[in-house]
Amino acid sequence: MEEQTKTDKVSDHEARFLKAFEEYNDALFRHAFSRISNRERAIDLVHDTYTKVWSYIRDGYEIENFRPFLYKVLNNLVIDEYRKRKESSLDALLEIEGVDEGSFDELSENSVESLAATIDGQKAFDLLSELPDQYREVIIMRFVDQLGPREISELIEETENVISVRIHRGLKLLRQKIEASDESAEENRRTRGNKK
Repeated sequence: MEEQTKTDKVSDHEARFLKAFEEYNDALFRHAFSRISNRERAIDLVHDTYTKVWSYIRDGYEIENFRPFLYKVLNNLVIDEYRKRKESSLDALLEIEGVDEGSFDELSENSVESLAATIDGQKAFDLLSELPDQYREVIIMRFVDQLGPREISELIEETENVISVRIHRGLKLLRQKIEASDESAEENRRTRGNKK
């Protein structure tokens, strides 16, 4: 009887795991690819994510909500990938200077969404790689993966205020880069027009 219950439990976990694989595989790949800009490594990282999660389940642990758990595992693998790529300390990359974790009225979800709405999507995606990692990471999680600030804060183990600050600063920086790119393109058009 006890053996039957154990088998039922494993098959239930397996069914939930397979369902999570079908639901989140593409989203996890997009997330990994947008973070590391390498298709093959992104595929490998997603595969490694599911392998680690399956091992976790096989060891007898239960997962209540697969989505945040999968993102957490993938995020850790991406961080490991960054550590391999960079000599500088990840802690130094993720530090925010002078962050006041008090009230951030200008960072309300509505103001962040309205700031994001002013940014041209394709140009933003093209310029994402120019942002510092700390901003690129949260912008991808927020606008590509559609995660809320609370979910992001749980994934990267920072406060919601820090996440909100990073999203806000990242969007401002992205908009500045887009405007600079537009000005440069306009200047090139004028220069070419004057030469004719």
